[in-house]
Amino acid sequence: MRIQPHQAMTEFARVLWHLRAILAVLLILFLVLSVAMYYVGGAVDVATRTPSSPGQTFYFCAVTALTIGYGDVIPTTALGRIVAVSLGLLGVLITGVITATAVYAIQVAAHRAGLDLAGHDRGRD
Repeated sequence: MRIQPHQAMTEFARVLWHLRAILAVLLILFLVLSVAMYYVGGAVDVATRTPSSPGQTFYFCAVTALTIGYGDVIPTTALGRIVAVSLGLLGVLITGVITATAVYAIQVAAHRAGLDLAGHDRGRD
């Protein structure tokens, strides 16, 4: 027996739907931290040494939350650095929630396909 991708994706979507309140809070927190970065973070474009635009600041916040960190925009205030660290931690939290949801969806799809976690048929072991 095989895991059906459609079943895994359906389960993934179902679990994300159940987690929608948590994901909404995390998204709102991201937006609040992005606005805070723009107003108190002193985000500066490294190439031009000028204050970053709202778009550049949002880009910096997204790149920081994704833990990529290109370094083309940087915070220059202590509050900005605190916000940047908070964005990084938030990104790790969001990544963990999405990864755990994907793993759970695969487990449920495997269970429905009659497979145990090791990938063997339940009836033959």
